Amino acid sequence: MQATSGRKSGLGIALASALAFGGSGVAAKPLIEAGLDPLHVVWLRVTGAALVMLPLAWRHRDLVRRKPVLLLGFGLLAVAGVQAFYFASISRIPVGVALLVEYLGPALVLGWIRFVQRRPVTRAAAVGVVLAVTGLACVVEVWAGLSFDVLGLLLALGAACCQACYFILADHGSGDEETRADPLGVIAYGLLVGAAVLTVVARPWTMDAGLLGDTVTMGGGEVQAWLLLGWVVLIATVFAYVTGVVSVRKLSPQVAGVVACLEAVVATVLAWVLLREHLSLPQIVGGALVLTGAFIAQSQAPKAPSGPVASGGDVRAGDPAASRDGVHAGDPAPAGLRPGAEGELSAGRPGA
Repeated sequence: MQATSGRKSGLGIALASALAFGGSGVAAKPLIEAGLDPLHVVWLRVTGAALVMLPLAWRHRDLVRRKPVLLLGFGLLAVAGVQAFYFASISRIPVGVALLVEYLGPALVLGWIRFVQRRPVTRAAAVGVVLAVTGLACVVEVWAGLSFDVLGLLLALGAACCQACYFILADHGSGDEETRADPLGVIAYGLLVGAAVLTVVARPWTMDAGLLGDTVTMGGGEVQAWLLLGWVVLIATVFAYVTGVVSVRKLSPQVAGVVACLEAVVATVLAWVLLREHLSLPQIVGGALVLTGAFIAQSQAPKAPSGPVASGGDVRAGDPAASRDGVHAGDPAPAGLRPGAEGELSAGRPGA
């Protein structure tokens, strides 16, 4: 009875995490359309979340000595890279389309395993990749001559590549019970690294901060800009990551990953209702194929001979959103990456 109750609460927390991650792009896009540079929005999000998570970073300060490569990789790719590319993409293409393109991350990881590392992949994994690519073709409606903004699609693909690069980075190294990295500590330091990198890239001192005191248009109505920013920082980043950790610990990375697939659905529905970004029937079908292919790809990815940097377990590519994120940003990862149980990092939207 207690196990059943714990599973139900875990599912509820996983759903809350997916809902929180899914709303990041919808809340951020009105800020971008009001005149804020996408990189400035990403900087505000990451820096704000880093400040909130600062006590956790101090608590796990030993990670700087034990896992510097993991922290740098997470901060550069799963936080700064995924979110910068994701937010830049949604300034040009619909939120739902950008998020679905980012879900190609698991398929890209399998491509790396098969064609670069020359390791075999299962037939089911190959089917997952084919489904994801076919779904993407439907999402962008290639039969219409790629009517979407090509640069926007390339930016979304950049988010997927950053997510995949983090999975590949985390697939190197080894660890055991004594050297595992607490996922909340990794997230806290990833946000700090991401904030430092984005400060140099985004140059926030050039930002028109006065826009944050104005109202912005959202779905035909007016909303205070600072309220949307608060949602992006506190709910779509801090709350989303923490609940992601808790949900995986109560469930399992696989089950939490299935629930996390709802993030793309949530983002698409919210964009439809709040931003009036409608998707056609072929795009909806294509989105379902992308999510199905991503789930198959993540569940069939072979484990590397050595454990990941983060822990002695495997890194699961594609808990979508990293998404992430990452951690799936754009994202999104992060997101983005969703932190896994007992020191593992399961892939997801890096804060997208």
